Amino acid sequence: MTGGAHDRTVAGRLLPWAGDDGRPCYLVGDGTGYVSRLADEIEDVQIDMADRLLGHAAELLAERRVTGEELHYLARRLSESLRDVARVAESRGARLARRARP
Repeated sequence: MTGGAHDRTVAGRLLPWAGDDGRPCYLVGDGTGYVSRLADEIEDVQIDMADRLLGHAAELLAERRVTGEELHYLARRLSESLRDVARVAESRGARLARRARP
């Protein structure tokens, strides 16, 4: 399911990927199905990739001879990773907030 602000109020889980049009995808359900498990796995991969990328960034930035192209590439990958991890945080935060309600 894809959509805007209206869908966020109706839909359940924000998925860790966007639709073809770049809009967020949401899953309606109880969170126990195949797509929920797939989303959990993808979130775990995205978080692991972000952690590895941070380590690579630290190593690359510690070097004295880094080209502008290398820095540009690093900045693009860091930006993509930050977007992915922010989406994971938003999704998990929303699910925690729903569980905390009486």
